[in-house]
Amino acid sequence: MTAFDGTHAGRRRWALATVLLTLGVAVLDSSATNVALPSIAATLRANPSHAIWVINAFQLAQLVALLPLAALGEIHGYRRVYLGGVVTFALASLGCGLAESLPQLALARLAQGVGSAGILSVNLALIRHIVPRDRLGRTIGMNAMVVAIASTIGPSYAGLVLGFASWPWLFALNVPLCALSFMVGVRNLPQTTRAARRYDWVEALTTATTVGLTVMTLVAVGQGLALTAIAAFAVAAMAAMTLLLRRMSYHAAPMLPLDLLRTGAFGLTVATSVASFAAQMMALTALPFLFHDGFGFSPGLIGLVMAPWPLTLAVAAPLAGRLADSIPASWLCASGLAILAVGLLTLGHLPDHPAIWDIGWRMAVCGAGFGLFQTPNNRALVLAAPASRSGAASGMMSTARLFGQSMGAAVVALLLRLVPETGPMLAIVAAGAFAALGALLSLLRPRGSAEHQ
Repeated sequence: MTAFDGTHAGRRRWALATVLLTLGVAVLDSSATNVALPSIAATLRANPSHAIWVINAFQLAQLVALLPLAALGEIHGYRRVYLGGVVTFALASLGCGLAESLPQLALARLAQGVGSAGILSVNLALIRHIVPRDRLGRTIGMNAMVVAIASTIGPSYAGLVLGFASWPWLFALNVPLCALSFMVGVRNLPQTTRAARRYDWVEALTTATTVGLTVMTLVAVGQGLALTAIAAFAVAAMAAMTLLLRRMSYHAAPMLPLDLLRTGAFGLTVATSVASFAAQMMALTALPFLFHDGFGFSPGLIGLVMAPWPLTLAVAAPLAGRLADSIPASWLCASGLAILAVGLLTLGHLPDHPAIWDIGWRMAVCGAGFGLFQTPNNRALVLAAPASRSGAASGMMSTARLFGQSMGAAVVALLLRLVPETGPMLAIVAAGAFAALGALLSLLRPRGSAEHQ
C-alpha cells in the first residue's frame, strides 16, 4: 500500500469516524444556530437585526480562513490543522455558551468560524489519505450524507434543546463531542507528507482580505446599500486581488490555487461547484418566502414540505459515490444538475393551491439531482489535483461552496428588494438557470484528465 492509498486498515475506521463526527458537529451547529437567533436576541436584549451578526461573523471568518488554513495543512500537516481546528471550535463553543452580550457572542462565533475552517479546509485532503483510491467515491458520498443529515436535523435538534434548556447549551454540547473527536483523532489520523516550502503570512493575509472583501461586495449588493458603499467594497476587493496576484507570482503553489485553476479539469470543476451551490442557495432561500407569502403556509408546514430535499440528497449522495468510482464525473454531475434544473422548473409551475404531495415530489427531485451531482464533483475536484496539493483542492472545494452560496443569497436578497411580489418565483427561475449552467460546465470538462495517483 502506498502512502497515498489509505491508512492501515485497523485505524482506517476510527480515523474516518472522527473526521465525519467533527464535520457533523460543525454543520449541526451552523444549522441549529439559525433557529436560536430569536432566543439569543431576547436573552441578550439585542436588536434582532443586529443578532444576525451571530451568523455573519461565523460565515465570514470561515470563508476567509479556508484557503490560508488549507495551505498551512500542506506545509505543516493536515492532521495538525484538523486537530487545531477541533480544539479552536471546542473552546470557541464554550466561549459562545458563556457569552453575556452580543459583541462577546459575535467574537466567540468569529473564533468558532476559524475553527470550523480548520476542520473543513482539510476534510477531503484527510479522507484522500485515509481511504484507498477505489473507495474514495463512496467515502465522499458518506461525507455528503453526513452534511445532509446534519443540515436536516439541525432545526429539530435546536428546537429539542431549546425546549428543555437555554440557548447556551446548544454551544456547550459541542464541547464533549469535540473532545471525543480529538482523542480519537490523535491516535488514528494519518501523518501526511509535508510540502518543502515556507508559509507566507503576507500571502495568507492578502488572500483572506481578498476573499472577505469580495463576499462583502456581494452582501452590499444584496442588501441594497448605497452605490458608494458597493463601489468602495468593489474597488477595495480589486486592489486586494491585484496585490494578491503580484504576491502569488513568486510562488509555485499559491494559496489561491491559480496553478490548479489554470487546468481545464480543476477550473471547470470549481466553476461547476460555484454555479450549483448558487442554485441551491437561491432555491432554499426563496422557497420559504414563496410558501409563506404566496401560499400562506405556517413555519412548521414550510419545514415539512422542504424536508424531502435534504432527505433525498442524503440517500442519493452515497449511491452517487459508488457510481463515481466507475462512471466519469462529467456525465454524473451534468445528469444530476439537469435533474435539479428540471425539479426547479416544476417548482416554478406549482398550481395556485398546491397539496403537500405536489410540493414534496418536486423537492425530492431537486434533492436527488443535487445528491447525484455533489459527490462525483467533490471526488473529481480532489483527484484533479496532485496528492501534494490535496489541501489546496480541499480548501478550494469549501471556498467554492461558500462563495456560491453567498452569491445565491445576494441574488435572492436583491430580487426580494427590487420586486418583492414576484421575487421568490424569479429567484427559483434563476436557480434553474444556474443549475443548467452548471450542467453545461460539467460537460465541458475533459474526461479522465488530471486524476493523479
